[in-house]
Amino acid sequence: MVRVLLALDDDIAQAHAQTNAIEDMVETASGAEVFILHVFRDNPEGASVQQVEAVREASDRLEEAGVEVQLLEASGSPSDEILRYADERDVDQICVGGRKRSPAGKALFGSVTQDVILGTHRPVLVCGSAEE
Repeated sequence: MVRVLLALDDDIAQAHAQTNAIEDMVETASGAEVFILHVFRDNPEGASVQQVEAVREASDRLEEAGVEVQLLEASGSPSDEILRYADERDVDQICVGGRKRSPAGKALFGSVTQDVILGTHRPVLVCGSAEE
């Protein structure tokens, strides 16, 4: 069984691309367990992971494909939380979304994807945004 940490933000098109990649992976694996993680950077209203539309859609699609899904939520630094949950759940792979940014943009604003790739020994699947 393949264990994947699927890190999602609020971007629905991005979530579709990541879900497509997981579905393709599941077709060739003998089963999969996917941990869907959403990290709230700022959550003064106390929203929960179930309220994030991208998470709900990804969860529904994966469950329909026969994948065992667990929803996880955290607050704080997305890259730190992704790496922490990957270690805690001992996942085989981390799936993150990628965005087009210039090198200067990455230097100024940081890059969760880059931090995750450099911060783990686990394979990291980076998915571009799906076309709507």
